[in-house]
Amino acid sequence: MSGYREFVYLSDAKLQQFAPPRRFTLPGAVRLNTPVGGVDVEAPAADIDRDRIRQLKRLDKYLGERAEWFAQPGLRPAQWVWFEAPLRCVALPGDYQHMVLFADPAPGEEPDYEQQTGCRLLLHGSSRHLRGIPPAEVEARAVEGIDGGSSFATTFLTTAGQAVRALSLEHEATAEGVTPSPSELNGAGVRELLGAIDARHSQLPGAWMSGLARVTRELPATGAETRCVVASPLSVEYMHDPQ
Repeated sequence: MSGYREFVYLSDAKLQQFAPPRRFTLPGAVRLNTPVGGVDVEAPAADIDRDRIRQLKRLDKYLGERAEWFAQPGLRPAQWVWFEAPLRCVALPGDYQHMVLFADPAPGEEPDYEQQTGCRLLLHGSSRHLRGIPPAEVEARAVEGIDGGSSFATTFLTTAGQAVRALSLEHEATAEGVTPSPSELNGAGVRELLGAIDARHSQLPGAWMSGLARVTRELPATGAETRCVVASPLSVEYMHDPQ
């Protein structure tokens, strides 16, 4: 069984962004020309899955030679990183249920991991790319001053809500792959969002996962706050034998 990989999350959109020009879109249909016109024949689902796995293997090799360890200081937006971390998979309610977050342990929960990395990790993705894992949900709570609808207004405090709104732009169905500008991402809001996740799921251990992700923003350490890396994953998979 050691040769198998168990994926939690796999982004088809990012796979397609790396495809060669002539195969930029994964094949979904074949056009046959006949004397009486053209006929579209759907490609078998198994062929599409095989193409997806082949593309992922190529990207594993390509990015594996270029990606930095996520805890490496000085990361830039759009840079690729690889990670190994105990992560909780968290869903967002209301207007942002198309999103999913992966958050690492709160300070003090995993001392060895915390000492090794020296930073927090928050991954943001589209719920469409989940592979079967049932995410937990952040508890809704009443707030004031949020512009974005009642369900959104009962989810996070103001600054955290602004961070969620900025992160959500990449994962809307009409704008898949549009990376939020780092200047639009409120650092205080990201930390408040992590605090809400920590408070809700402090008794739920994270599962060890690994993968590749594209950096959205690195938040520097400030006072009592550790450095934090915010990124959008290509892949997230279980680690069955974490070191």
